[in-house]
Amino acid sequence: MLPSATPRPLVGVGLMLAAMAILPVIDVIAKKLGQAGMPILIVVWARALFGGLMTLPFALRAEGARAFRPAQPLRQLARAILLFGATFLFFQALKTLPIADALAIFFVNPLVVVVLSALALREKVGPRRWAAVAVGFAGTLIIIRPGLVEVNSGTLFALGAGVALGSYFVMTRAMAGVANAMVLNFQTSAIGAALLTLALPVLWAAPSAVQWAMLAALGVIATLGHVLITRAYEHAEASLLAPLAFTEIVMATLLGFLFFGDLPDRWTVLGVTILIGSAIYISVRERRAKA
Repeated sequence: MLPSATPRPLVGVGLMLAAMAILPVIDVIAKKLGQAGMPILIVVWARALFGGLMTLPFALRAEGARAFRPAQPLRQLARAILLFGATFLFFQALKTLPIADALAIFFVNPLVVVVLSALALREKVGPRRWAAVAVGFAGTLIIIRPGLVEVNSGTLFALGAGVALGSYFVMTRAMAGVANAMVLNFQTSAIGAALLTLALPVLWAAPSAVQWAMLAALGVIATLGHVLITRAYEHAEASLLAPLAFTEIVMATLLGFLFFGDLPDRWTVLGVTILIGSAIYISVRERRAKA
C-alpha cells in the first residue's frame, strides 16, 4: 500500500473484487479467438500492443519522454519475456482446457513467488510457510492428477504459465522503486509488442473487423483490471487483498459454463480449495511477520 494513501480497506476490497470479476473476460475472448483458428501469437501481440497504447497516457503523465527509456533495460526485457511468455502459454492452455481448470492450475504462481523469493531474493521464509507451499503444490497435483488421468498439453501449458508469471512477479519485486508502476507496465507492454511484431510476418492472418474489436477489448480489459488492482493496493494491504485473487476462479467458472458449457469436476474443486487455503495461510503469515 502506498504510504501517502489513506487506508480504506473496504474500497480496496471492492476494487480488487471488481478486477477479478472482469479479468476472466480476457480468457473467454482468447479462447473464442483460438477456436476460430487465430494464431495465439497474434492474440498475445494484440494484448501487448493495446495494453501499451492504453498505459501510454499514464506513463507520459508520470515521467514524460523518460517513460521511453527504461532505467534497467535488461531487467525490463526479462519482465516482458516472462509476462507475455506466461500469456502465450495460458492462451495455449485454453485451447484444450476449460477456463476454470486452466486458471486453477495457473494459480500455482503465488507458491512459485514464495519459493523464488527465498531462493533469488534471499527473503526469509519460515518452516510454516514452506509447509503451506508444499500443501499448495499438493493441491495443484490433485487438480492435474498425473498418472491417474491423461495429462494433456494444455495442463503443461497452464503450469508453465503459472511458473512464468510467478517469476515475473519476483522480478517485479526486485525492481520495486525503480520507476512509477504505470511506467513499468507501459515499458513492459511496449517491449513485448516490439518483440512479438518481429514474429508476425511468419504467421500473419488478417483479423476480421469483429476480431479486431475483440483484440482491442483484450488490451482495454487487461489495462482496466490492472489499474483496479493498482488502486486497490493503494487502499488496502497486500496481505488482505492477495487471497481475493482466487475469486477470479469463481467468475471464470461462471463464464466458462455460460460460453462453453464447462464445469470443473470434484477433484478440481478439491484441489482449488487446498490451493486457496495454502495461499491464504501464506498471506496471513506474511502479514504477521510484517506486524
